[in-house]
Amino acid sequence: MLDAEFEARIGAGDVVFDADDAALLRAVDEHGSLNAATDALGRSFAHAQRRVVELEEAFGTLVERRRGGSGGGGSELADGGRRLLAEFARLRAEFDRVAGTEWTVIPGTVVERAGELATVETAVGPVRAIASGNATDVDVTIRADAVTLSLPAETPAAGETSALNRFEGTVAGVDRGETVAVVTVAVGDERLTAFVTEASVDRLELRPGAAVVAAFKATATRAVPAAGAETGTGTGTGTGTDRAAGE
Repeated sequence: MLDAEFEARIGAGDVVFDADDAALLRAVDEHGSLNAATDALGRSFAHAQRRVVELEEAFGTLVERRRGGSGGGGSELADGGRRLLAEFARLRAEFDRVAGTEWTVIPGTVVERAGELATVETAVGPVRAIASGNATDVDVTIRADAVTLSLPAETPAAGETSALNRFEGTVAGVDRGETVAVVTVAVGDERLTAFVTEASVDRLELRPGAAVVAAFKATATRAVPAAGAETGTGTGTGTGTDRAAGE
């Protein structure tokens, strides 16, 4: 049985706010200083300090610093930090509502291996994925939260990003929630599922029939032996072309 590990994330440019960042802000709020927060979390103060600076460059002021004095120094959350935590909590609650069942599974054949990575020929084209075992017949599994959608005109050219799988398709359906929408993308006869924030649905004008590019990294993709598949020791000789995309 697949164990779905969906992760809520909030992006601003190239910076992504995730559960670790939320834990850091909550600890600052609880303990009254960044130093005490990192001690409580068992993290490096220097790394946490750099991370707060990086987050604030993307999201605005999150932590208010207090200089030392009669009352001592310390830190507390700024209004921006509290708003970001509240938004993250809403997003995570929505992910909890939809997580656990949203996977794309595409059957395919391993045609090439390079260490843990394999190129799998599928009905939608070659897919790069982390391979489990040495089976030739596999099922490629893609988590819905690992798929990002972009407009064809906004998609970087191949080779410009680290995401190795990119497929052009059309929106087949949009199931809107309070914060997160489940978007189904038709790629040939297959369907890819993606979790997209409501803000992105509006910005990209996602609606049935709209052209989009679905991208997902090889490291977020698994190729597992298909039911009844026989394993072998060959590595295959195919040379499927990688398709690159960005998040």
